[in-house]
Amino acid sequence: MMEHAPTSLVTVGTGAAGVDWIKDFIRDVPDFPKPGVVYKDITPLLGDGKAFSRTVDALAEGVPRGRIDKVVGIEARGFILAAPVALRLGAGFVPVRKAGKLPSSVTSQTYSLEYRSDTLEIHTDALAAGERVLIVDDVLATGGTAAATTALVRALGGEVAGVACVVELAFLGGRGKLGGLDAVCLVTY
Repeated sequence: MMEHAPTSLVTVGTGAAGVDWIKDFIRDVPDFPKPGVVYKDITPLLGDGKAFSRTVDALAEGVPRGRIDKVVGIEARGFILAAPVALRLGAGFVPVRKAGKLPSSVTSQTYSLEYRSDTLEIHTDALAAGERVLIVDDVLATGGTAAATTALVRALGGEVAGVACVVELAFLGGRGKLGGLDAVCLVTY
C-alpha cells in the first residue's frame, strides 16, 4: 500500500472530510459471498497499523456531541473497530453477536441482509437505562444490521446517539432504515 501524508480528519454530518485515502486500503472481491456481489474487504486497512489507527481516530472524532457511555460493536468486523473507538472515547465496549454465541441471558432481533436473514443478540444486562450508545460496524449496506442493533439497544433502555461505519454502500439505501439517526460513514460507494 502507499504511504499517506497526515490528513485532517474533520467530520461533517454524514461523513468525514479528508479520509478518501481509506479507499486505497479497501479491496473489491467480486462474487463474494455470492455471484453478483462485490464485497468491500477492509482487511488491508486493518492490516496497516497507521491506516487502522487513523481510521479509529476518524470514527471516534465523528461521534455526535455529548457523552458516550457504551460503544456497541456488531459481530465480527464491528468488534475490531468498536473496541478501540470505545477506548478513544473512554467508554465501555458491548458486543452484539450472532445467535447462540453469548453465554448469559440475551435479547434477540432478526433482520434481513441483501442476501440472507440473520439474528443478533445482546446480553440483557449489557446496558443501563438511559446510557448513550454509539453503534459501530465496518459497513452500512442495506441497514438491516444497524437497524436490528438499534432495536436491541432501545429494548434495553439505551439511547442510540448514532451509528459510525468505515464504508457506506449508498446504492443499497441502508441509511433510510436508521430512522433519522446520525450516521457517520467515512467513505461512500
